Amino acid sequence: MQALHGLKVIEMGQLIAGPFAGKTLADFGADVIKIEPEGTGDPLRKWRMLRDGTSVWWEVQSRNKRSVCLDLRTPEGQDAVRALAAEADVLIENFRPGTLEGWGLGWEQLHLLNPKLIMLRISGYGQTGPYRDRPGFGVLGEAMGGLRHLTGEPGRVPVRVGVSIGDTLSALHGVIGILTALHHRHAHGGEGQFIDVALYESVFNVMESLVPEYDAFGAVRERAGSALPGIAPTNAYLCSDARYVLVAGNGDSIYRRLMRAIDRVDLADDPALAHNDGRVARCDEIDAAIEQWTRQRTRDEVLAVLTDAGVPVGHIYSVEDIAQDPQYLARNMIVDSPTSDGRPLKVPGIVPKLSATPGRITHGAPTLGQHTVELTGQGWPARTL
Repeated sequence: MQALHGLKVIEMGQLIAGPFAGKTLADFGADVIKIEPEGTGDPLRKWRMLRDGTSVWWEVQSRNKRSVCLDLRTPEGQDAVRALAAEADVLIENFRPGTLEGWGLGWEQLHLLNPKLIMLRISGYGQTGPYRDRPGFGVLGEAMGGLRHLTGEPGRVPVRVGVSIGDTLSALHGVIGILTALHHRHAHGGEGQFIDVALYESVFNVMESLVPEYDAFGAVRERAGSALPGIAPTNAYLCSDARYVLVAGNGDSIYRRLMRAIDRVDLADDPALAHNDGRVARCDEIDAAIEQWTRQRTRDEVLAVLTDAGVPVGHIYSVEDIAQDPQYLARNMIVDSPTSDGRPLKVPGIVPKLSATPGRITHGAPTLGQHTVELTGQGWPARTL
């Protein structure tokens, strides 16, 4: 039996943030009912690359879920949601604040209907504050949260990370909120509650020392390319075959092993460089010494030498590297998933890995409205955690 077996979840979100939270719960056994608009379904069905008319991203994001098509603007669709919510443990939504209230499906109404219900509400700016009514996407949350300002090369345009990290960070914060609220309900005899997750706040929550450094020193952290300011040495270094290695030699003992491995005993034994603060003051000198050594060797030669020396070192993976890497394969991080067209598709495996109740893919993503007849107006069997 999986850890979340018996947990009943309604997913009313679209695209990334809400559905990623639903996917995470479904991977560990929750029964996730995805509500989609009739005719078109979740727009993610048509995002990025399509195979036979359906996005392969959709196959990952909606695995282990069931699909119900409803028109939430009609009384019939709203009544169907109420019937499902009356038996649900969790409801996930990522509409603009006030949308569900306009349909008579807001927190106050659903809480009266089912006091044990937990509602995850993900939005651009949260359910309160002067920006609450603005539309917000992950890219705006990344910018407002401070991440975009730090991403890229000094003096160049701030760049995107490359994936919708603001949405997925919000989804993961939402899952933390759901599991915390479930524990409170179960262990303390509490009722359900709603969880207010803002995209920008989820990004801001992982920005480390950004604010205290500004408060204490007036420091405004800027883009630093592949380096990590204030921690040394950690950077990308060019090799003789025009490929890069990533070296994280910032631990005190690791730094000494690194310097000895590159034949710079003078830097290894310099007492001024024994700790991070001293190394930061001479970071350019240290980086130059490392790259002088890497430029004389191929990437694979550098990886072999530094790995043998016990220095954290790696390289920049493309998806081709990922698909062939023995570590990924050994830990089942690339797995075959069934799809609605009957053809297997390689998808990311389950994270995190639980020893006793691991997650798994029980079925592929549903076709549009596949479970509408089965579930509409019936709810689930009355069995709540």
